[in-house]
Amino acid sequence: MSSTSPVSRQPSCADDRDPDALSVTEARARILGAISPVTLTERLAIRQCLDRVLAEPVTSAINVPGNTNSAMDGYAINGADLAVDGSATLHLAGQAFAGHPFAGNVDRGQCIRIMTGAPMPPGTDTVVMQEHSAADGNRISFTPGQRSGQNVRQAGEDVARGQVVLDAGRRVTAADLGLLASLGNAELAVYRRPRVAFFSTGDELRSIGQPLAEGEIYDSNRYSLYGMLTRLGVEIRDLGVVPDDPTALEAALSQAAADCDVVITTGGVSVGEADFIKGLLDRIGEMQLWKIAMKPGRPLTFGRIGNAAYFGLPGNPVAVMVTFYQFVQPALRRLAGETVTEPLVVNAVCDEALRKRPGRSEYLRGQLSVAPDGQLHVSRTGSQGSGILTSMSRANCFIVLPDECGGVAVGGAVQVQPFAGLI
Repeated sequence: MSSTSPVSRQPSCADDRDPDALSVTEARARILGAISPVTLTERLAIRQCLDRVLAEPVTSAINVPGNTNSAMDGYAINGADLAVDGSATLHLAGQAFAGHPFAGNVDRGQCIRIMTGAPMPPGTDTVVMQEHSAADGNRISFTPGQRSGQNVRQAGEDVARGQVVLDAGRRVTAADLGLLASLGNAELAVYRRPRVAFFSTGDELRSIGQPLAEGEIYDSNRYSLYGMLTRLGVEIRDLGVVPDDPTALEAALSQAAADCDVVITTGGVSVGEADFIKGLLDRIGEMQLWKIAMKPGRPLTFGRIGNAAYFGLPGNPVAVMVTFYQFVQPALRRLAGETVTEPLVVNAVCDEALRKRPGRSEYLRGQLSVAPDGQLHVSRTGSQGSGILTSMSRANCFIVLPDECGGVAVGGAVQVQPFAGLI
């Protein structure tokens, strides 16, 4: 009789719990801990700084507003002239417009016609809206109910001279550009943009425009990555599709790592016979983590090749986008010099039952909406397979089911992670 050795079963992505897999939180912390921000900076005109990361804090050299001014169209008065019931009748002594202030002092018993934004004349501290006034020649009467000090914007009310208005590590927004312009800032110091190279691996992949043979598919991952990387404002180098050949893969990885801060590949990181990435990292780089207790996206590799950080993402299109959002995005933000915070999570009512067993985090693609009563509701965007890209295209959030979650009933509360415009 012949004897055979028993087959040893290895943990797989179908398992709910893998003792060797890191939690999402631990994996994210390890990755961020291994990333050092870029240090080189450049000075740019503020219009070129949208979505760039500030390398130094911005301090205001002026007050905003620069002077105490009217918040309404109406009449500037001395609040002491108001009667106990808030009424008054005063003599019109002149007018003030934005850019054309009233010259002189306003005496007691007088008022000045004033427009929004015009400086408050000396002797005035209150503005009565024109809707609460009536004119009889130069005699202006005000209805009861006025309060001393009303409808006035104080100098420095928005920003005070010497105040830090934007901290280093902030990604500049459109609103920031307006704020900076209001302070008179012409240019800013920002960190240089991270350089990111990426390519797909797989003999079955074809680029758009090529005919498909039996068993071949179009490469979608590079386009998803291109979109997400573009929205992060990094310098992009698309190296195309590299076949499942160790020599070609090693050459592509080495070239990318020599030129860029980060290298991202999709596919080739699981335990299949054609998955060479792990072996290559052992020879030309360093692998720091591999398996994560999550679905989709369990086989994710993070390490280094030379001075470049390396992310080996799964091959399935949805898994690529989920793992990018959870791990690559925060790492690239940190690399860019940005202050990284935990992903925004809100609570919502789940409109369907969700099945899950404890042991790993799951990221379902969902559609978040607001009910007539103002409550947030969420439901899945159809089939949730890791290769079904339509589930991402129709989604505006992830439904996050943490490790310990054992399922959700209809109407139950769930955590939701909005995409925040990245995807």
